[in-house]
Amino acid sequence: MDPSHPGQAHAPASAFHGYGEAPNTAPKPRVVTTASIRPSVYHPGPAPGPAHAPVEQEPASRPPWVTDDAFSQKYAPNKTTTSVTKHVLPKGAPPAPHPISTAAPPSHAGPHPISTAAPPSHAGPTTPRGLIQRAERFPASTRTPLCGHCNSVIRGPFLVAMGRSWHPEEFNCANCKGSLADVSFVEEQNSVYCERCYEQHFAPTCARCHTKIMGEVMHALRQTWHTTCFVCAACRKPFGNSLFHMEDGEPYCEKDYVALFSTKCHGCDFPVEAGDKFIEALGHTWHDTCFICAVCHVNLEGQPFYSKKDKPLCKKHAHAVNV
Repeated sequence: MDPSHPGQAHAPASAFHGYGEAPNTAPKPRVVTTASIRPSVYHPGPAPGPAHAPVEQEPASRPPWVTDDAFSQKYAPNKTTTSVTKHVLPKGAPPAPHPISTAAPPSHAGPHPISTAAPPSHAGPTTPRGLIQRAERFPASTRTPLCGHCNSVIRGPFLVAMGRSWHPEEFNCANCKGSLADVSFVEEQNSVYCERCYEQHFAPTCARCHTKIMGEVMHALRQTWHTTCFVCAACRKPFGNSLFHMEDGEPYCEKDYVALFSTKCHGCDFPVEAGDKFIEALGHTWHDTCFICAVCHVNLEGQPFYSKKDKPLCKKHAHAVNV
């Protein structure tokens, strides 16, 4: 608006719903139930059995030293007694159901962040693929473990690797058959390989530096990366397992993406995120709750408004001097 024409009226500002808003649904129909009265049917009960004579019981008020013949032996002064109480532990609560994740549809505010972390596995801890390991030597002792290769008893020095014991002469690379007793190895597909054979036949290639990845592998964007090669395009810091955003084919961390690409509200200067209701007026974007009169702060969503010095005003304060 031209600042030389203060108090110019504008059409009502309508709020746009982000794509995350669910559409209004029709009210559920009322359900009417009816109760029916039916005549009762007589069912004869079982015939009464013969009456049993009451069993005479000793009065409960008699002391234990009268009713128990061994009382004097149990509680003699020179005897000690131990009482054992059985406690029933409460049953554990059933496991909580897995949360159902609902993906929100995209909105004008930008794409949803992408997580680099793989979903957790419920099968227990497993060795990461490409992890370089080394066997540990143990001298001969009274311990006689079974070899993980031949399943025979080891009588002498042995190796321990991957949670099992091995004859030193039988712990070899599955490809070149070289000994792995004193060198590093990598486990792959339930077999062990020396570093050279693993790099040649199994190691993935980094999408950035195009070299083989030995050690920890980052999986992102359907590609494999060195953890030090998959970095933010702005600050060049590795993502690790944090979220990232894609813009023009480049990944950005949360902080840099908000600073460089997000749409900010002209009223509060915070980003308009996916699912937020927003208003476009006076050449800016506003949260629906931030588009208010600059004087009395009444909400102007859907109301006629005026503008002065690029600030919205209600009809009552359209000619306010101090804005």
